[in-house]
Amino acid sequence: MKILFASAEAYPLAKVGGLGDVAGSLPKALKALGHDVRIVLPRYGMIKDSLEDLARFPVDLGAAGEEAGLRMARIGGVPVYLVDKPDLYDRPKVYEYDDDGKRFGFFCKAILDMLPAADFWPDIIHVNDWHSALVPAFLRSKSAGDARFRRIGTVLTIHNLLHQGLFSRELFEWLGLPGDLWGPGGAEFYGQLNFMKAGIVSADFVNTVSPTYAREIQTAEFGERLDGLLRSRGSKLSGILNGIDYDVWNPAKDSFLTQKYSRSTLERKRSNKTALQKEASLREDAKAPLIGYVSRVTAQKGFDILIEALPKILDQGVQFVLLGTGEKKYEEPVSELARIRSDLMVWLKYDEALAHRIYAGSDFFLMPSKFEPCGLGQMISLRYGTIPIVRSTGGLADTVVDVTGDPSKGNGFAFREYTPDALLEAVLRAVGCYHVGRGWKSIVQRAMSTDLSWNASARQYVALYEKVRARVSAAT
Repeated sequence: MKILFASAEAYPLAKVGGLGDVAGSLPKALKALGHDVRIVLPRYGMIKDSLEDLARFPVDLGAAGEEAGLRMARIGGVPVYLVDKPDLYDRPKVYEYDDDGKRFGFFCKAILDMLPAADFWPDIIHVNDWHSALVPAFLRSKSAGDARFRRIGTVLTIHNLLHQGLFSRELFEWLGLPGDLWGPGGAEFYGQLNFMKAGIVSADFVNTVSPTYAREIQTAEFGERLDGLLRSRGSKLSGILNGIDYDVWNPAKDSFLTQKYSRSTLERKRSNKTALQKEASLREDAKAPLIGYVSRVTAQKGFDILIEALPKILDQGVQFVLLGTGEKKYEEPVSELARIRSDLMVWLKYDEALAHRIYAGSDFFLMPSKFEPCGLGQMISLRYGTIPIVRSTGGLADTVVDVTGDPSKGNGFAFREYTPDALLEAVLRAVGCYHVGRGWKSIVQRAMSTDLSWNASARQYVALYEKVRARVSAAT
């Protein structure tokens, strides 16, 4: 099949979070299965090197006539189309601009308008999150007059339903979206344009990044006011678990580590712990349990319960390292705690190399998320033999088997109730198991043996694409 993978970010060209990891690795796995897959994303300011100029092309936005450039890069042998419009994208960051609605609305329309210039007519356009979710809606008007567009099927993957892309009615008009989409059954959401809702309504199939999250978003608790719509689309909604790129996340080959190691050379992992303790100005103590945290510092990631539980966790003789940025109301108290505790190091920044060292050097990896569509942190930590402690929700529930409940298959520690006490209890169980020592090596080796590559998930995506292609063929 010919597949166009549309995303706002793709590692290593542009990455903010997990979406960038997925967009940089899933297309490579699809290519390895023999498919002609290509990525499309905006050409941001940080994307500069080794770019090939392909064409310039018009972008039709209703009354507004615009133009963009088309350039090309590559990720692991996968071609990457770059929509080049400097006034919208030649900036130092991917997101967080006042005109993000215009920036990504333009991107959605440009994805379709670039196809003749690229001379690439995909069987499937796979869009991801709200930033590219208008593509299926725009395809309605495109396909009305051109058979080449009628043969294209669409898949929308929801990576995080919390972020939906809400903007004014004026943006809807400026983008020139089909008029019949404005209404409760279309892209309109309480008087605003909702990019994600437009995608859910218009895409041939919708999926999320884990089976459990696919069920959760059909409930009022996790549905972010779209649960009714998602339940009505239940027959076209599924969950496929994310994978991780084993070329990037491999402790046996990771150049960021002090000491490379594998499942059969676990004793070498200790050197990474010692190095991390030194880097974090912690007491160099091989017996002290070291917990790592690499994520955004937000309520979604469980920080409201972590802030309350953290002093009690540290009182158990635990060392803790934290890497991430986020909300000031959480950054400030955890920074203050680090100033008075010698067993806590906080780095409020993004640092890819340091993240690798934390995954390798920690004994445990903490993810107390309020909700977690999939989660890559627990997958990476398992790969590195760093035992996850997680709240059992979304993809965390699909990947972490609790050691206490299933000693023979367990690869981590889990809790369900979203409270500081439940979090603390899970940490106490994990630390107690670590100190006992008996069977610990088996748990670590079992964690490292968990298959979290893209192999199985990529095949599930291919099966989904085939289903969509068959449906589109029957309709045309």
